Amino acid sequence: MTIGARLREERTRLGVSQTELAVACGIAKNTQLNYEKDERSPDAKYLSAAEALGMDVYYVLVGKHFPVSPDQLSPFEIEMLSYLKDLSDYDKETLRRMAAAMAVVGKSSVPETSL
Repeated sequence: MTIGARLREERTRLGVSQTELAVACGIAKNTQLNYEKDERSPDAKYLSAAEALGMDVYYVLVGKHFPVSPDQLSPFEIEMLSYLKDLSDYDKETLRRMAAAMAVVGKSSVPETSL
């Protein structure tokens, strides 16, 4: 799989259009299209903005998801992950979409609190 294909996959996972991602990352829609068609390569400024939106840029560049060890997670994060085991695939997808939407809204309107 190419960088452009992984970029498209991550954009789809985040539930944003090419135009929405382009605007959020400070580029033109045609540039986004060229990235996804592997006609151009994203620069560090673009990747930094995409990462801030929740994109796994390590995966986009390398093709592997960056592993996270349990010692890097807070007790709250470990608890939340433990609940996933008991959910159906449908409920997991619903939760994923809800969390992604809440993260986008939360970044733009509510100050962070520590958990």
